[in-house]
Amino acid sequence: MYKVVIGLEVHCELQTNSKVFSSSKNTYSSDPNSHVSAVDLGLPGVLPVTNEEAVKKALKSAMALNCKTPDEILFDRKNYFYPDLPKGFQITQVTKPMGKNGYLMINVDGTDKKVGIRQLHLEEDTASLDHYGSYSLIDYNRSGIPLIEIVTEPCMNSAEEALAFLEALRSVFLYCEVSEAKSDKGQMRCDVNISLMEENSTKMGTKVEIKNINSFGNVKEAIKYEIKRQTEILQSGGTVVQETRRYDDEDMKTYSMRNKVDAIDYKYYVEPNLVPVKLSNEYLEEIRKEIPPLQYERINKYMTDYGLSRYDATILVKEKAIAEYFEETIKEGADPKLSSNWITSVILGHLNKYELSITDIFVTPKMLTNLIKMVNDKVISSKQGKEVLYKALTEEKEPAVIVKESGMKQIVDDNVIEKFVLEVLDENPNVVLQYKNGKTNVIDFLVGQVMKKSRGQANPAMTMKMIKEQIEKR
Repeated sequence: MYKVVIGLEVHCELQTNSKVFSSSKNTYSSDPNSHVSAVDLGLPGVLPVTNEEAVKKALKSAMALNCKTPDEILFDRKNYFYPDLPKGFQITQVTKPMGKNGYLMINVDGTDKKVGIRQLHLEEDTASLDHYGSYSLIDYNRSGIPLIEIVTEPCMNSAEEALAFLEALRSVFLYCEVSEAKSDKGQMRCDVNISLMEENSTKMGTKVEIKNINSFGNVKEAIKYEIKRQTEILQSGGTVVQETRRYDDEDMKTYSMRNKVDAIDYKYYVEPNLVPVKLSNEYLEEIRKEIPPLQYERINKYMTDYGLSRYDATILVKEKAIAEYFEETIKEGADPKLSSNWITSVILGHLNKYELSITDIFVTPKMLTNLIKMVNDKVISSKQGKEVLYKALTEEKEPAVIVKESGMKQIVDDNVIEKFVLEVLDENPNVVLQYKNGKTNVIDFLVGQVMKKSRGQANPAMTMKMIKEQIEKR
């Protein structure tokens, strides 16, 4: 048996108005080379200017990942000549990255795990290449977009853990509003480093890198394939070659690109065209205050403080806006479990059906709280409450108005309910006899008849109790 060891290098483009070192627009465009400046093209005589918003969002991401932040902003030059880097070098960070020695908590099958973050650094993205039969085309729109790279420790041991980490990391970006993190737009990409080692060995196996995987599903499948490939090599007495591979999502296999040596001499040195900027504690604290409670923290709070299941808590924190809607409902005085039930079933069902965001709906947390209170106070039944909520969402009317207009107010008067019950029992003597003879499930029929007579307004629990009491008297 072999132990799988996985480390990830995740690249995420930051959401800013302009690029990291130029004034070109930072926006997705299918029109090639439409957002390009002289700085992005590395033309002679041009100088970079650091985008403060990119720095702020990189620091915010580092803090959210529990990283130690630097005392100053310092950039380095990485000499790395490729067609997608027209200057012949990349401005990046190695001396003082935006964050070091952090971690992110994940949960896989109910088990918590701390994934170590070696570092997070800010750099400029490269141009994108489109390869054809005998030539390639370069689109410089992506060149210079602010990019953070998160390098984990080699501490994950399965495809499921790697996927959980990526999903948790994406949620950090979304909660902190630093990036849209959309894989289909190339905003979040991943390199996977994977090796196999003997189960009881302390010696790491040979590392294989899989480059530029652009979807979480592909990361999972690439890891599963690579585990299978390396296992077969080792079991047959072969040796795993240290190399860089690519993943083909059509046949779901990895293919060799080039041999990989232990280290490449990038000839790093401090970027001479960007002056180091000292960071004050006050500035860092201002950024830290902007970080909201994140998914992991909220899940544990919902489970501990509100008694929710992990499944329901996970659904509620999937999006920050939904979590905030739920928490606002609690603040208005609603029962947490009932709020969770109504939000995850009715409201999220409505959002999915009509492809809406929770910020688009008419029903506010206060309206939902008032509706839940009407059900708790037995003004309307639970079934009626859900009907009212559906109507409120689709017709954009306040629940209280719908209840009043529909005449849904529940009957809780003993005398009124007793009148309906006696009428139903008198009209159905054979059913009463069946109940007395042990066929107790017929009570549902009798309750239904009372509901029919009361136009659905009789309190169901009171109705069933009274039917049993009246039958006993006969």
